[in-house]
Amino acid sequence: MNTTQLRAALLTLAALSLPCALQAQDASKAAPAAAAKDAKPATGPVATVNGVAIPRSRAEALLRMSGAQANNEQVQSAVKQRLVDLEVLSQEATKGGVAKNADVQIQLELSRQQVLANAYMGDYIRRNPVSDADVQSEYDKAKAGSGTREYHARHILVTTEEEANKLIADIKKGGKFDDLAKAQSKDTGTKERGGDLGWSLPSNYEKVFADAMVKLEKGKLTDAPVRTRFGFHVIRLEDVREFKFPALTEVKAQIQQQLSQRKLDEHMKGLRSKAKVD
Repeated sequence: MNTTQLRAALLTLAALSLPCALQAQDASKAAPAAAAKDAKPATGPVATVNGVAIPRSRAEALLRMSGAQANNEQVQSAVKQRLVDLEVLSQEATKGGVAKNADVQIQLELSRQQVLANAYMGDYIRRNPVSDADVQSEYDKAKAGSGTREYHARHILVTTEEEANKLIADIKKGGKFDDLAKAQSKDTGTKERGGDLGWSLPSNYEKVFADAMVKLEKGKLTDAPVRTRFGFHVIRLEDVREFKFPALTEVKAQIQQQLSQRKLDEHMKGLRSKAKVD
């Protein structure tokens, strides 16, 4: 069973079996708790298909991936049925020669490599965990760089300084910022919202953009175009409010994930530099 098939099994199981699992748990609330304690874990293969045993470890792996409760009979039944179906189809694929198809062989090899790569990366992170001190340091750095205020701004992005200057003149003559943004802005992510950038910290923008924005009074427009690597901006400040930085407990998991990814990226960079690639 390759990774693609396993993922398909997982999706099917999650979509079809988990609601049944919840219903079964609700229906069994009246059963004595001692019965569950006395139940012995099943052993041996999940099933045997045409003489081929399906190991119980495969079912346990599928259950872990789905997050379903292993002690639920309906979930166990769904897992067994899915694994039986996969075994039947795999046997037929082998018998019919599908398994020897060049494209199938390539997919199997890619799946094998992906599983190995994921396992290696998981093992690397377990052996090189992100420490609480690393998380605290990253948190303190982010907090220090965030400032105490966030800004709600709009902008119109154009290609040339001449276009930006004309927009500023048009707006000062009474032109509607929102309409001009929808008609002329090159920023496809904000133009339909009239150039609305929403609430954000200055640190989320290029420095030259942020510096121009924070100098504005509420409702005011930049007198001159602001140039960034994207082009020329006309900026209007809508509002300013105090920013409360989230507590460490709220963002700890996110920081750990980011630092883990950073570790993996650095490790991968090192492995690549050592590899002989022709």
